[in-house]
Amino acid sequence: MKVFTTGQVAKICKVAPRTVSKWFDSGRLKGYRIPGSQDRRIPREYLIRFLKEHGMPLGDLEDEAMAKVLIVAQDQVLIENLKRELPVERSFRTSTAASGFEAGIQSESFHPDCIIVDFSIGHVEALQICQNLRRNVDFTETILIALLPDDGSSMSFDRSSINETFKKPFDAALLAERLRTLIGAKKELV
Repeated sequence: MKVFTTGQVAKICKVAPRTVSKWFDSGRLKGYRIPGSQDRRIPREYLIRFLKEHGMPLGDLEDEAMAKVLIVAQDQVLIENLKRELPVERSFRTSTAASGFEAGIQSESFHPDCIIVDFSIGHVEALQICQNLRRNVDFTETILIALLPDDGSSMSFDRSSINETFKKPFDAALLAERLRTLIGAKKELV
């Protein structure tokens, strides 16, 4: 468990260490004192919760505290439904891409924990996105979820590069909960 000193918290929050001490002493910022000393320690999850509750930027803690999801789709209704179920308040940050090319660029800059690929963009292109990501060593731990169209056709392909599949139409809330479980296993989401 990562803990911070009042000085470290002050740097993160861009305030004076005395301000952090006041937050701590008033009970707004949770933590503990080191036995036999006046030194304070603030556990990471309490700091993240405090920052979120007070609308303060997470700074360097954002990568640890947020589940980043890249949605590769062209269906705007699908994208909006997923974004609604993956709100910032529940520790999600989303980004979108409409093609394999955009997905590659977004993956490199956004560094998502999970990539949701809607196979409605084209079976071949969607498969290629999944395979290209798995070949890249930076994305071997990235969770890949395929959204398969329910058009009656049977899709046979190598699913070894994909962590989960959902058949459309699906319950976006259920997918969001599954993402919390999968990403939460890798990160300590607050």
